[in-house]
Amino acid sequence: MQIRPLACLALVTAALARGAAAPPTSAEAKKFIDDAEQKLLVLGVDAGRADWVKDNFITDDTEAVAAKLDQRAIDATVDYVKKSARFQGVKLDPVTARKMALLRLSLTIATPADPKESEELTRITSEMEGAYGRGKYCANGPDSCKNLDDLSKIIAESRDPKALLEAWTGWHAVGAPMRRDFIRYVELANKGARQLGFADNGAMWRSQYDMAPEAFAKELDRLWEQVRPLYLSLHAYVRARLREKYGELVPASGPIPADLLGDMWAQEWDNVYPLVAPANADQGYDVAELLKKRNVDWRQMVKYGEGFFVSLGFAPLPQTFWERSLFLRPRDRDVVCHASAWDVDAVNDLRLKMCIQITGEDFLTIHHELGHNFYQRAYNTQPPSFRNGANDGFHEAVGDTIALSITPEYLVKIGLLDHAPDASKDIGGLLHRALEKVAFLPFGLVIDQWRWKVFSGEIPPEKYNQTWWELREKYQGIAPPVGRSEADFDPGAKYHVAANVPYARYFLADILQFQFHRALSQAAGCTGPLNRCSIYGNQEAGRRLNAMLQMGESRPWQEALEKIAGTREMDASAILDYFAPLKKWLDEQNAGKPVGW
Repeated sequence: MQIRPLACLALVTAALARGAAAPPTSAEAKKFIDDAEQKLLVLGVDAGRADWVKDNFITDDTEAVAAKLDQRAIDATVDYVKKSARFQGVKLDPVTARKMALLRLSLTIATPADPKESEELTRITSEMEGAYGRGKYCANGPDSCKNLDDLSKIIAESRDPKALLEAWTGWHAVGAPMRRDFIRYVELANKGARQLGFADNGAMWRSQYDMAPEAFAKELDRLWEQVRPLYLSLHAYVRARLREKYGELVPASGPIPADLLGDMWAQEWDNVYPLVAPANADQGYDVAELLKKRNVDWRQMVKYGEGFFVSLGFAPLPQTFWERSLFLRPRDRDVVCHASAWDVDAVNDLRLKMCIQITGEDFLTIHHELGHNFYQRAYNTQPPSFRNGANDGFHEAVGDTIALSITPEYLVKIGLLDHAPDASKDIGGLLHRALEKVAFLPFGLVIDQWRWKVFSGEIPPEKYNQTWWELREKYQGIAPPVGRSEADFDPGAKYHVAANVPYARYFLADILQFQFHRALSQAAGCTGPLNRCSIYGNQEAGRRLNAMLQMGESRPWQEALEKIAGTREMDASAILDYFAPLKKWLDEQNAGKPVGW
């Protein structure tokens, strides 16, 4: 997840009435947009620095300061958006026209015009994120408290159904106190969006993709239908193996209980790999064990990630990155440990905020987050309006594209693995990666499917939790492990809901990273199975990647995609190519067993 000074800014479409009597000129429009982007840059940097402090020193004071500066940046953006209406219809040069379009489509949350409501909305969003960061489960008083890291470790490692259920219910209780604030947040966010000409806040979010909101929703449906058969095969196989382990707790043909899949939100299932691993087909190594065996510390973990980008021809990270980042959970205060990448000055003050643990998951996460940082630096010479990813899915995909190159051969090259296992071991490795990547796809849809329906009013407050679980069953085939009611607010137990972060980007990233990987592997001359291709050390792949990164948001994402992949259309077939051997194997294992729920 990237955090940038203009993190509160994403795209908006607005039908705004023209307010000027005299026809404005193109020169006036250019001056207006150049002035706007410079002032918004300054305000965004101030807000970004305050957000950094707030996440690293969670107090009422830091939350209040961050909320005030976020509000100032948002209010200024809304003001500029409204003033830009007078230039609609003016003939502009292409660069000015795109800047103007991005300004008019530039908010993830629009505060209402009323100052009191504006202040209330920014305060609520800050407080919800702070409540998430402070969240703990205390079973037997203050001395027994466990934070999300502690509870996630139990979910990932325990095989005791009672312990899993307690950890799951303990963390999900963190959402309930947010329910009232969330209801008000929806009301105020919708009011602000409607004042800018939108039906609701969800429509505002869907407008940021160089296509109509309705077309974007259909595009996600199209991509999901491409990969759904692969997910159904994976789900059926995992369910059958978990039933062997947990018996009647797992139904033979129904949804899987959410606490048994190794992840607090059942969004990635790789932690249950030991329970579902194919016989005689283990991948031959465990990244966490390799790291621990060589006494790798947090710094070396980050160095591995940096080294991959350097091998492609990118410059190393600046020294300030190492001096100003947060790498470990402090002992003396609460922090938001959710991994994120920052460019605090929108130029070169790159930072990572993450409470690193020596695990295979964090090894991959570091590569992902550094993908944001190298992307941020690649476009830092663009005008401020263009210092962003081609779309937010691109930003999420870049680091994961690198992670797909973490093959056995790569681990040998960096000295973590003595020798690469035979290709006959690939089914185990592919299954492990599918538990992470393929399992995530429907979850990547559900978060915003639910919020879009909440914003539109299709899901009323009295059905928030009920519909949350209906959607998760529909798309993911999972169910809560215990009865839930509207006294619960399980969406609030997910960071992105509490923090007002749109989520469709992660679904897009899951699709795009395989499309990027296939294209870059071809550029690197790899002719073997796609899952064995690594671009590590290949300068040509690095040049192609950098050519796309440097574009930032200066052109529509379709052109950026064409730069790296040679096509203007997102295509999930690369996922099917990557996992083709696994799909064949899964279908053989599922023969005669129920598929679906």
